[in-house]
Amino acid sequence: MTAAKILVIGGTSLDTLAGADGLVAGGAGMYTAMAARFCGASVTLFAPRPDPVPAPLQAVADNVTWLGPTVSATDLPHFEIVYSGGKAHYLTASFGAETSLASNLLPGDLSRFDCVHIVPLGNLRQQYEFILACRKNGAARISAGTVIDLINDQPELARTILQQVDLFFMNEEEARRLFGSLAAVCSAPGQTFFVTKGRGGAVVVQGDTTTALAGCEARVIDPTGAGDTFCGATLVRLASGLHPVMAARSAMPLAAKMTEGIGASELLPGASSERLPQHGRVVVNATRVHSIANLIAGLTEVKPFDFTGPDLPAENHPAALDYFFATAMQQFGFWYAANGRYSRPLVATLDGEQRKGAFYLFRAYLQWLHDSPQLLTPEGQANLTSTDMISLLRADDGSDPLPALDLHIEMARQYGRDMLALGWTPQSLLETASASHMPLRTLLQMLDQVSGYKEDPLRKKSSLLAIILQQRPEAFIVQDVEDVPPVVDYHVMRTCLRTGLVEVHDEDLVSRLKGRDLLAEDDEWSIRYATYQAVEQLVVESGKSMGAVDWFFFNSRRRCPEMSEPLCNQCAMDPACAHRKDLFQPVRRTTFY
Repeated sequence: MTAAKILVIGGTSLDTLAGADGLVAGGAGMYTAMAARFCGASVTLFAPRPDPVPAPLQAVADNVTWLGPTVSATDLPHFEIVYSGGKAHYLTASFGAETSLASNLLPGDLSRFDCVHIVPLGNLRQQYEFILACRKNGAARISAGTVIDLINDQPELARTILQQVDLFFMNEEEARRLFGSLAAVCSAPGQTFFVTKGRGGAVVVQGDTTTALAGCEARVIDPTGAGDTFCGATLVRLASGLHPVMAARSAMPLAAKMTEGIGASELLPGASSERLPQHGRVVVNATRVHSIANLIAGLTEVKPFDFTGPDLPAENHPAALDYFFATAMQQFGFWYAANGRYSRPLVATLDGEQRKGAFYLFRAYLQWLHDSPQLLTPEGQANLTSTDMISLLRADDGSDPLPALDLHIEMARQYGRDMLALGWTPQSLLETASASHMPLRTLLQMLDQVSGYKEDPLRKKSSLLAIILQQRPEAFIVQDVEDVPPVVDYHVMRTCLRTGLVEVHDEDLVSRLKGRDLLAEDDEWSIRYATYQAVEQLVVESGKSMGAVDWFFFNSRRRCPEMSEPLCNQCAMDPACAHRKDLFQPVRRTTFY
């Protein structure tokens, strides 16, 4: 796979730092560029370029492609920085030659970059002009950062810049100044904002969906550039195809590690690489993965499902795309709780047959497909009424069997509104994805901007939709070398826990799983993310496709059901299974799965 291509505009300096001997390489652009390079990206830096290159900046010159007007070292920006309260404080600030950096010197074609990031440049008007020039020159994705002093000087221009970019990075003080409070931060459809909180972690904002991430421990020596390091690492992870929340999560260890050295020393070649840590309480059993992968590899029944049949649209139905986009994002919440515990799954009779969960919903939506296909379009979904939804999902006995009906109604409306705001239809979204050099990645990244899909960092419903589009007879999206991410739902987690693919080393959590108790978000996440990793490894080792493995695991609900004794003698995994039959999936109400 080719390296991500990142262009960073502005921000190299020679700084005086507390505790440092001599001048130190600095600048928002430098930290962003070096972090991106550290994470494996091909980085181009557009900034005043000193000739000769001073020793502190030599590592920058050696590791990035440095474009921009030639200047003397004395003309570079310079900052004098001290620390107190865990924060960097600027005693003096001189932006030097950066103030004359002109957008007309940019390369004429920026479409080859996965992302262009523009630092504040000490002048918001200048930053804004660069944003406009980048858009004109074909930049596919534009990112920007900011700084509190410039927001205070020109608050309206700062908000204008915020509206013009695809990605925006700010700290919590800057967020409060722009939005009034951290809770009020929201983005337009298609935009993602990142708010850093120092030791407090970060917040990822996708429209009105916010995800808080805990910080990483660090022995802080020099906090300068931590936010820019986070930015550079996040941009690379986004360019490589990760969901915004997972991109931010994977960037945080490097941002924390960077504060443990002076300047950018922890970003230089040879510094230790940081990986997203696995929660110690819940881990993947690699030996069990290997054993079960070997079993699955030889099973002819482990094959993809083509998503056809009596509960699904006929082949080449003209409204099939609208149907699948509208139903895949509704695949969640098919269970009941009582007294703080899991009670029972959704099972009800529809059209004369008893159906369960996902296939109850698939069958119900056929009513709209046949009688009112306009209700499946983005416009139809955006304007759904409660009466529409209740009528659609009603069982044969007239009851409403959906345990979280209000969430399903809200998801439908938000999905439709986002698609309309973005100017997309399922057909146009698919055409854009198919025309790209990596259709699956493009599809998933576009779905990261659409309600009903964007909320889940592990993209269960997006991956399910991708599998449907690949495996339907119409082959809406062509299968290629790209791998569909794991589709992690209740059945997959229950199977992984019972087979021992995933092990829980926390006895209290084990007890709550056995008791089918409602779990806190962190407990559920630790199990779900370990399951994601286990299935990812299982696909690689077995040589089977994600679609095939997912359908095999989905059908394990019959062999290893929720409410009755597992039928181990009917399960192909039995010889390698840990037989932890009393374990249950995490119980938590979510729209993710």
